[in-house]
Amino acid sequence: MIASSVALTLTNQAHNPLPIAAYNDQDRRFAGAFKILQEAVAARAFPGAAVAITYRGEIIALKGIGRFTYEPDSPAVEATTIYDIASVTKVVSTTTVAMLLYERGDLDLNATVVDYLPEFDTEPGKKRVTLRMLLAHSSGLPAYEKLYERATTREELFRLAATTPLQAPPLSRAEYSDLGFILLGEILSKIAREPLDRFSTEEIFRPLRMLFTGFTPREDWHAFVAPTVDDRDFRKRIIQGEVHDENAWVMGGISGHAGLFSNAPDMAQFALCMLRLGSPILKPSTLNLFTHRDALPEGTSRALGWDTPSVPSQSGQSFSSRSFGHLGYTGTSLWCDPVQQLSVSLLTNRVWPDRSSQAIKYIRPRFHDAVVQALEEL
Repeated sequence: MIASSVALTLTNQAHNPLPIAAYNDQDRRFAGAFKILQEAVAARAFPGAAVAITYRGEIIALKGIGRFTYEPDSPAVEATTIYDIASVTKVVSTTTVAMLLYERGDLDLNATVVDYLPEFDTEPGKKRVTLRMLLAHSSGLPAYEKLYERATTREELFRLAATTPLQAPPLSRAEYSDLGFILLGEILSKIAREPLDRFSTEEIFRPLRMLFTGFTPREDWHAFVAPTVDDRDFRKRIIQGEVHDENAWVMGGISGHAGLFSNAPDMAQFALCMLRLGSPILKPSTLNLFTHRDALPEGTSRALGWDTPSVPSQSGQSFSSRSFGHLGYTGTSLWCDPVQQLSVSLLTNRVWPDRSSQAIKYIRPRFHDAVVQALEEL
């Protein structure tokens, strides 16, 4: 039985950030943008979506569309529905932890991975890999490995990640890497002398009043969590309330690359912090450093932890070049534009039931452009 206090808090959370007039107006103001998502649900790009839009320092839209699954009796998605945000974990938790430790003088971006993880030193090139390279995805590590097929414990999976050979020399190319963030999460925990999940909760989520954000949702949250996949290959069950990413699952649901769950109101609170130059938890200089594109390798779109708009971009064509954001494999995304003082959080479970749909790649940029167009018409 779901605790009634959780249901009540979730209901209140959806209505606290916006005055009643704003809720009455959002469907008219963003009719074109919401229609894109409604048509996507009808076309089975994803069964449902939750949206948060902030503009000029305020949350101006919170919307739930569709259902948890394609079944007609499946629960309707609310603005407060909780989603597995997958690789958006990399910015909401891991990168923000890195920013906090950096500005406290505890994290040296030029320190090498071997300084913290001697087991990483399995070939000459690895001695050159720095923490900055892990953040900027320029370490030369591969994008992804099915480590879960060879590991049954957190320790085994981490050892496999640490000993994975480089695929390219450091700084020779930008290659988005889950493995790099698995290592980074462990290093940050060592520096903080505290597990990544606990540090994130105490230093990020609680100060920002992100009430329903965390690794491994409480059991009484599960009915409010959208399922991700009907996993018939690895876990042999529907995955709901436990992390979708198999490597993160073997790690107990807590990793630097994935594992975080959140909802649209919480994502809006985080985005507002980023657009307020990190206030109240970070200094403007720290945020500016981490959200500007890195200089190397030449032509990269990557900042430190964050991504920036490329051509074409999942942020669409209407976000400024100073924008920063991140995507999640499950169908989640967050984009912030400091020039327009705009953020859009889009949470979906596009991997339901079997990961086959790639339609979100075409829907997401159209949705972002429609949001900007609606604001321009105000």
